[in-house]
Amino acid sequence: MNYHHLDYFLAPQSPAMSDPITLNVGGKLYTTSLATLTSFPDSMLGAMFSGKMPTKRDSQGNCFIDRDGKVFRYILNFLRTSHLDLPEDFQEMGLLRREADFYQVQPLIEALQEKEVELSKAEKNAMLNITLKQRVQTVHFTVREAPQIYSLSSSSMEVFNANIFSTSCLFLKLLGSKLFYCSNGNLSSITSYLQDPNHLTLDWVANVEGLPEEEYTKQNLKRLWVVPANKQINSFQVFVEEVLKIALSDGFCIDSSHPHALDFMNNKIIRLIRYR
Repeated sequence: MNYHHLDYFLAPQSPAMSDPITLNVGGKLYTTSLATLTSFPDSMLGAMFSGKMPTKRDSQGNCFIDRDGKVFRYILNFLRTSHLDLPEDFQEMGLLRREADFYQVQPLIEALQEKEVELSKAEKNAMLNITLKQRVQTVHFTVREAPQIYSLSSSSMEVFNANIFSTSCLFLKLLGSKLFYCSNGNLSSITSYLQDPNHLTLDWVANVEGLPEEEYTKQNLKRLWVVPANKQINSFQVFVEEVLKIALSDGFCIDSSHPHALDFMNNKIIRLIRYR
């Protein structure tokens, strides 16, 4: 468990406002003061630590709250300072908003709403750049012809790579809600493959003729699907069409000045821009 301490000193029995209190929030331990926890009396925390609501204890006697422990640090800092401080690459806005709603810290809820408006305005003008690469390689695999009879086979396989950069983090999240890898018989969102909030690299293969389904898993070959159309992407042409649909619906348009028209038509480089 991680400990986050304030420099207060403990008077063991009846805690005064400045005495430290240790909270166990979803398995993470935080130490703060009663004054901080009750700084917003109308909040759930204010009610819990003013005696208006019962509190639970863990095995060590710490106050236990069964909520997300990671983002609680931002809630606790707001209780201390009345100011919302988030890192520039913060990616848990939705989770933090839900936690703020749970704790009912109204000034924090309002600060989050203002922050989201600010982020939305910053996201209005955006650029999207996609570089595409394709190669053909041979895949070797075994085919079961009869019980205990196998033969070695091979086939050509198209391998695709898309390097995606966008100044809009929200657009990449939107893209991640539409494109899914198929691996081990399951679909998983591409958002888990984000290298950073603005950069995504995709690698996938087209269907391989004669390749048994279990070989895709065995050889770690991922296929790409678009939902809700439930369409498999077996070519760059289909990939470009689907990405353009998503981007144009989000206000992007093709940047006619770049790249060269032949590069765009050959599906090598896609560049789109958005002005609002």
